[in-house]
Amino acid sequence: MNQEQFNPATATVIADVPESPSTATDNAQLLDAVEVRVLASLAEKEAATPDNYPMSLNALVNACNQLTNRDPIMSLSEDDVVEAIDRLVQKKLASVIHQAGARVAKYEHRLRIKYLFDQDKLAVLATLMLRGEQTAGEIRNRCGRLHEFSSVEQVEQSLNYLMDKYPPLVTRLAKAPGSKEARYVHLLSCTEEQAQANSARSVTSLKSEISGTQAERIATLESEVLALRQQVALLSEQFGQFTKQFE
Repeated sequence: MNQEQFNPATATVIADVPESPSTATDNAQLLDAVEVRVLASLAEKEAATPDNYPMSLNALVNACNQLTNRDPIMSLSEDDVVEAIDRLVQKKLASVIHQAGARVAKYEHRLRIKYLFDQDKLAVLATLMLRGEQTAGEIRNRCGRLHEFSSVEQVEQSLNYLMDKYPPLVTRLAKAPGSKEARYVHLLSCTEEQAQANSARSVTSLKSEISGTQAERIATLESEVLALRQQVALLSEQFGQFTKQFE
């Protein structure tokens, strides 16, 4: 999966597709890219580093800006993270903890409480939030620190649970041409229709990119063949002139 540098000021989270009245209502509850990253980082570190959870602001910023296990790579400031936390608190998805004797506030997520699911479902959702659309096999390989799945079938069971929630938290994307496995994406930052539209747009872009690359390669090969033909013709002419000296 290609990783790109994320710029909060210019990011586009949701595909620009026509909205029905119900979609417009749903969009009021959608998370932006920074909120998704903050929330997923909290969920990841709760399982991966429980001794350092709830998290300080500095630790949370570092988790959001990790260069590994993240797609896209982000470069968030403390202000970006604090503002995202404030919005998440208003949406009842995060809490600010002021522990007795502690010099700084700590932060924790409330995904498990809000959606009433176990760690296996939380692990799958957090992995999708951190890494973008993935197959069930990719999710299993990537979320071992959050929950150990013994088989891809177990991952699919968790995915089905998340898809059956109302409203759904995950959707299965239409298979891209030539793909053997379906890919899944979370729905905390877009509706199902928008997710499918984004995926279709990505497939179209990839096809255009591949087509363009193939055209460039063909043009390069044709140019090289023409140059070789010209060299052969020149060598043949020079050889003919050389042999005439001995006639």
